[in-house]
Parts: sequence; C-alpha cells; structure tokens
Amino acid sequence: MQPLPPVLRYAAKALPVVVLAASFVAQAAAAALAHIALLITATAANVVAEAALHRWQPGQVSLLAKVRADVLVRRLTCDFLLVVGLLRLAGFHRETAYLPLVLGLLLFYALHFAGHAAAIRVRGTRTMPLLTRNIDASALRITPAPPALLMRRHGPRLLRFGLPATVGLLVSAASDRPQFAAAGIALSMVLATVSLAELVWCLVRRRPASQEEALDWFDGWLADYRPTVGMYFSGGVSSAYQANMWLDALAGLDGRPVIVLRERFMMQRIGATDIPIVCIPKVAHLLRLEQSSLKLLIHPANSGKTSQVLRIPSIKHAFVNHGESDKLSSCNPYAKAYDEVWVAGPAARERYAQADVGIDDGDVVEIGRPQLAPIAPYAGPPAGAHTTVLYAPTWEGWDGNPGNTSIVLAGENIVRELLADPGVRLLYKPHPMTGSVDPRAGAANDRVQALIHEANRGRTGPRPGPQAAAELARRTAELHALTASSFRQDADDAERMLVQGTPEPGRAEAVAAARGAWEAAHWASLPEAEHQIITGPEPSLYSCFNEADLLISDVSSVVTDYLASAKPYAVANTSDMTEELFREAFPTVRAATILTPDAAAVAALVDSVRRPAEDGPAEARAALKLRLLGPSDPPSQVRFAEAALSLCEVSDEHRVRMSNRLLPAIPAQRGALEE
Repeated sequence: MQPLPPVLRYAAKALPVVVLAASFVAQAAAAALAHIALLITATAANVVAEAALHRWQPGQVSLLAKVRADVLVRRLTCDFLLVVGLLRLAGFHRETAYLPLVLGLLLFYALHFAGHAAAIRVRGTRTMPLLTRNIDASALRITPAPPALLMRRHGPRLLRFGLPATVGLLVSAASDRPQFAAAGIALSMVLATVSLAELVWCLVRRRPASQEEALDWFDGWLADYRPTVGMYFSGGVSSAYQANMWLDALAGLDGRPVIVLRERFMMQRIGATDIPIVCIPKVAHLLRLEQSSLKLLIHPANSGKTSQVLRIPSIKHAFVNHGESDKLSSCNPYAKAYDEVWVAGPAARERYAQADVGIDDGDVVEIGRPQLAPIAPYAGPPAGAHTTVLYAPTWEGWDGNPGNTSIVLAGENIVRELLADPGVRLLYKPHPMTGSVDPRAGAANDRVQALIHEANRGRTGPRPGPQAAAELARRTAELHALTASSFRQDADDAERMLVQGTPEPGRAEAVAAARGAWEAAHWASLPEAEHQIITGPEPSLYSCFNEADLLISDVSSVVTDYLASAKPYAVANTSDMTEELFREAFPTVRAATILTPDAAAVAALVDSVRRPAEDGPAEARAALKLRLLGPSDPPSQVRFAEAALSLCEVSDEHRVRMSNRLLPAIPAQRGALEE
C-alpha cells in the first residue's frame, strides 16, 4: 500500500485534536443557546475524538497532558458543559430536580480518583527492582496482573466508565426526564466501584515479594547459576538490533552466559535466546554483580549507563560494537574505558591507531565478525531474468554531515536509474532511524518509496502460484507459534517475568530454523519482477544480502558486512571529497564503485554485475575482505571464544591479586573473591 503524502499524514494526525477542540466550543455554544441538536452532536464528536486519540494518537494524548489538558480535565469540562446545557434546556427553575444528578456525577469522579490511587499503589507493589527472562522466578510469589484497563490505562478507563453517565445526561437533556441521567450515572458509579474493589482486593491478598526479598532472591540465583560471561546493553527503543546480532555468538561461548539490560522495555525487544536475561534499572542494584562470579561483559554499544557497570573492578569489559565502518563513531574515544576493544580485522586496528583517541594497540583484539556466518558467498552472475539490487542507505547521523547518508542528495537519482532498467529488481531497505534527526532524510525516504510504488504499477511478469502462498502461510504459522507471546495481553512486567521462566531446551535453535524457513518462503512468494520496500525487521538484512546480486549503500557497517559475500557493491559519495580522497579516507570503499549524487554510473555498474568479465574490482574485494574481516581460518566464532577465554583468565588473575591485598576487615568481599 502506498503511504499517504506527508501533508495528509500530518492532517490525519492532527484531526482528532482539532475535532476535540471544536467540540468543546460547540458544546459551550449549545449550552449558552440551549440548542439540543448541537449539544448532542458536539458531545458525540467529543467522545469519538477522545476515543480516537487514545486508540491511534497516544503521542498527542501525552502532548495535551503537558499543557495541563489531560484526560481528566477534558472529561470534567465535557461533563460540566453538558450539565450546564441540561439546566438551560430544562430551565433553572428545575435545578432542585437535577441537583442530585450533579452530586452523583461528583461521586463518580471521587470513586475514579480513589481507583486511580489504588492502581498506583498496586503498580508499586508489583514493580520488581529487577526483571528476568529465561529464569525461574516462581519463588517471587508473582500473581496475574489486574486488567490493564484498571492498572495502566487511566484515560480509556475514565472514558469508558463515564460513557453511561454522558449518554444518560444527553437523553435527559432531549427528553427532560432526569431518570435517564440518574440511571446512566448510577451505572458509571457501579463500574467505578467494582474497579476500586478489584484493585483493593489486589492490595489485601498475598502480595509479590518485596524489593528486599526480590534482591535476595537474585543474589541466590547468581550464587547458584554462577555466570562467567555476559553481554551488557543499554539503549533506546530502536537499538535492540545492536544486541540481537550478538546473541548467537554469546550462546556459542563455553561457560554460563547472561545478558544484563538496564531498560525495562528492552526485555521484550531482545530476540529469541535461551540465555538468562536480567534487567537491573538501578545502579545500586547493578553493583551486586561485583559479588558474583561474572568475569567478562561484552558491550555492543556505548551509552550513558555503560559507565555505571565499568566501575565494577572484578569484571573485565570488552567493546565489540554493533558494526564496523569508517565513520568516526567506529573509533570513539569512549573505547578507552574498556579493558579491550574487539574488532573484525586489521583495518579496524589501523583505524584506531590513525584516530589517535588513546587506544593502546595491545588492547585491540581481532576476532572477525562471528554473526556473518549466515551470509552466502558469491555464486556468479545473476541466473534469473532480473538482477536484484539492494539499496540500503544509512541514516543521517547526529553531526549534520551531508556525506553520512545518500538518501537526501542521491537517493532519488539512484532509485530512478535502477527503476529505468527493466531487468532490475530493487530491494529498498532504509535504516530504521532514517529521518529521526533530519526531516529532509525522512521526506526523501517518502519520495523514494513513492517512486517504487509507482514503478510497481507498471511491472508485469509471472506471479507465484497458490502453493507459494500456502507455504508462506504455513511457515508464518510455525514461526508465530514459536515466537508469539505466551502471556496474557493484560500481563504487566512482573507477570511476564513469571511466564517467561526457564525456556524449553533448544528453543532458540528451533526459532532460528523456523525463521530461515520463513525467509525462504517469503522470497519465493513474491512476484519475480516486483520491487520490494523492506522497512521492518523481517526479512533480515543478511537475508537481503543473500537475495541481492549488488549492494548500493553508504559508508557504514552494512558495506563491511556485505563484503563477507565478496559480491559487487557500490558506495555513494555525497560528501565534498574527490573520488581519490574519498577512497583514501574510507578504506571500506576501496573495492567499490563510487557513485556521484547524479548516479550517472548506475547503468554501467549493473551491466558489470551481469558480465563478470567486466567486474574489475573482484580481486580487490577479496583482498579488502581479508583486511576488514580477517582470515576465515580459524573461524570467527573460534577467535571470539579465544578472546573471551583470554580475558576471563585476566579477570581470574585480578581476583586473586585483589584477594591477597584485601584487609581482614572486609570479610564479605574477601570471601566472595576467594570463592
């Protein structure tokens, strides 16, 4: 489906707020003029707009709350205007007949306030100081959570429970019969009372473990499990891929691995794995790891919270990054904080030396890229009727450098040139953070997608038969059965922690196999000539690599990873550098075809892919692959394991030295180190 133009998208986003504001004005006018039809219409529009906000525009709800126009103020205003209109329509001489209705409405709001306070209290008792996954947490006495409508959805609860009162008041205004309003308000009060009773019952029944009990339980789990290696990760909502790419490599290490997270929302964003996961939001609780047997933590990314775990002297830390490119972010001075920096190959070692950011060459260890094993090697020119080109521009970055991404200055030209060739099938996979900093990148991304949708309308060719669709449906069901959430929709973090206990053995391998089968069925189900826009996590980037005959990208880790296939690739130069200086400054592009912003060389590039005899950079790619990723023997996973074992031995030696130096006045710490 073609996306809406930006103007229409922004208009659709603002429509509920505009309707809501207009409904308040109309309600006030109807109350002043005693106009029943306008009052009913305005109130109905208000309720519908409120429901639309909570259903489709939660961000707008938060913005309104920041200006003190939260849901409580809005509902009180709506009901107040409705009562005024009711009195105007009925005549103020009958105010004594309607006064009990006003008092009943106030009592409903009082019950709502009490329920909201009880919900806050219940959330407090169910908020664990840490969360776990793949760990048996039954000892924490966690019970099923109350419905989310009572616990976490304050606005929708008030809207739904107050709806009978609103409808009753409207019917009374139209008929001048107060019993309808009384019935509606009474029903709203019953709903609020039942909600309050349910929450109070949650408070008086057996509660989950207290914070102290949960922390003691965690200390006991650490003592029983005795983790040796782990991964530490902290990041934003869209950054989970940085940790997920290291899951298989970590699981392949000898020892007892563990994953340490800092943000609660990240628990459900880590991919399928059998490795125990623990989220420790507070630094005071994080420091309990010092008393554990944990020797080594790998770090796929830098974050502000990384410094909090680096202060634990008994744990050694290795920075592994989430990808390697020639950008400055790949040789950040923050890396000085780690004990070692693990890189793919000699090029990264040289990059740190040239950057002169204080990284000692002896602390740089070449391990390759163990996660690149699924990438298939080059198997010759395109065998089918179409040449598949993957265009994967990176994001715009934080520094405003126009050379960071090609999407702004060259993206549309590249795509137009590719779409002009009837023998090309385009896979467009933009970076998930495209447009998050520079709106121009987001607008260019929208225009590129519009070009692809338009081109697809004119494409013809054979389409897969019903068997392909049936196979995809079967594989989708298999994958869903393995990865679907096993907890209730209303489950909170504590209940999810209980449900996601010890996993079945081999579950992660089964998910990986099912995902591979799904990707194969996915590609087989697509029309051979149809261009594809891939903005979600599936199919994966590496699956796109295997499908492509040619990559066009920017200076990014995507290029480094793609070189594992030794297939042809091109890099867009949207900086002010000449081609010679560009190749000199960025080693990853030295075996690439360099594209200028006008994308004039795209046609010749595609022809060279079809005719390997014209593929001049082939030998250069093989040499560059060795320089960037290191040798293939021993395999990268073996080198990764050797580096981990070596740093664990350093940790053991450090613990012995510290044990010998500690004074007898610190028996607890001395005993932990000796153990």
